[in-house]
Amino acid sequence: MRNSVPEDLKYVDWFRHSSPYINAHRGKTFVILIPGEAVECTHFSSIIHDLALLDSLGIRLVLVQGARPQINRILENKRIVSRVEDNYRITPQDQLLDVIQASAAVRVQLEAQLSMGLSNTPMDGARLKVCSGNYVIARPLGVVDGIDYGHSGEVRRIDTEAIFRLLEDDNMVLLPHLGFSPTGEVFNLKSEDVAIQAAIQLKADKLVIFSEEEGVFKEDGELYSELLTKDAEAILKAKSLSNITHAALDACVQAVRQGVPRAHLISYNENGGLLRELFTREGSGTMIDEDSYEQLRPAHIDDVGGMMALLSPLEEKGILVRRSRELLENEIDRFIVIERDGAIVACAALYPFEQEYAGELACLAVSPDYRGSNRGERLLKGIEQAAKQQNLSTLFLLTTRTAHWFIERGFSETTLASLPTQKQALYNYQRNSKIFSKPL
Repeated sequence: MRNSVPEDLKYVDWFRHSSPYINAHRGKTFVILIPGEAVECTHFSSIIHDLALLDSLGIRLVLVQGARPQINRILENKRIVSRVEDNYRITPQDQLLDVIQASAAVRVQLEAQLSMGLSNTPMDGARLKVCSGNYVIARPLGVVDGIDYGHSGEVRRIDTEAIFRLLEDDNMVLLPHLGFSPTGEVFNLKSEDVAIQAAIQLKADKLVIFSEEEGVFKEDGELYSELLTKDAEAILKAKSLSNITHAALDACVQAVRQGVPRAHLISYNENGGLLRELFTREGSGTMIDEDSYEQLRPAHIDDVGGMMALLSPLEEKGILVRRSRELLENEIDRFIVIERDGAIVACAALYPFEQEYAGELACLAVSPDYRGSNRGERLLKGIEQAAKQQNLSTLFLLTTRTAHWFIERGFSETTLASLPTQKQALYNYQRNSKIFSKPL
């Protein structure tokens, strides 16, 4: 057998598992912020290749470009000190041409890279169409607290109608950090503000921001794969982030608070970070979601009454094995629940068999009043994450009535002999449950 086969199989497996994400993203609109630092990073060409791939998969892309390091370099070469107030660069008239020059250089570089079509490269046959223009209408910041911000401005509106026409014609749209006024003036804008307003006004499905770091990290160094906006706001108030990450996270929160379903922070220093974040379950950065009335969390002893009310009807029908209050209390640390307005509307349990690196998914139940809104999938995802954290490699379950639901989510039927020995001894032949498993 050729040595390349195992790697080929890994690729085939990844491609198959990415299919649901490909289908979910097709036809959606993503606003992606590419800061000037990303244009100069080692993996910039890979970012371009990944953008071309997203375009080929039917995703409608609006790119927002920054140029901070390029502007800084031009001003430093002229020995000009650039002044920043309240995170806005003050742009006097005599510096405006320098800002325009830096922005234009980045825009041309992006357009040149996106125009590539060399054979034997990921851009072969891409034939991307990139459009840029006066689609950002701006106004001056003016004088604030006695400080004249000159030609620094803020977004007044986005010409969504023009951009939608371009997207419908299979164009990729490129928005610079420059805005234009009805009086013919040019204003230097924060690229984050352009990205926020573009995502909001275009009703984009996602805002993606490339940043220096992979995302937001916990105190122990672990990456937050997901943050609710309220938790992200608490982190912003703590002011424990670098200036760049703080600005990027703040932009994500603002966008999600104003209607963008999801925002993502990923690193331009990670090769393939964009694809991993969008097409794998684990992701590669930090995703920001709106706060929910529902909370997925570990169960605690006070939840037992609500769990019994949820499970009893299913036990009466023979769908679930009966569990006493005492048993639930003793095993409460095995359960996760979804709580909505103080009520337990769904639960599931994980029983690990550590010697066999396997875990049993048990007692997955959703209240009849709350079915049909992916709560079962949220529970399954939570159990899978918990199993991975315990270094389990296989998840199995026994069921009598819901086989197809699990088959649709990657489980396949297996035999009693495949179960851990301890579980085999407890198998109830009278129930005659079917056995399913899934590799993690």
